[in-house]
Amino acid sequence: MWKEENNSLTRVFKFKDFSEAFAFMTRVALIAEKMNHHPNWSNVYNTVTISLSTHDAGNKVTDLDRKLAHAIDTLL
Repeated sequence: MWKEENNSLTRVFKFKDFSEAFAFMTRVALIAEKMNHHPNWSNVYNTVTISLSTHDAGNKVTDLDRKLAHAIDTLL
């Protein structure tokens, strides 16, 4: 579940292993590039943490962030 706080939408994703986590990140990257909206994220082994905010809007959550979050959710 996405959590909105500190001017960002954040969610932590857990996978079976590093390969699954990395494959997920690759799929997210393709969507983000199409939308020209790139996440702040980190990966440690099987865990991917994604934070979304719109830099052009003063680092606030916008509809673009919500659309990307929804698109990411469809990958699961």
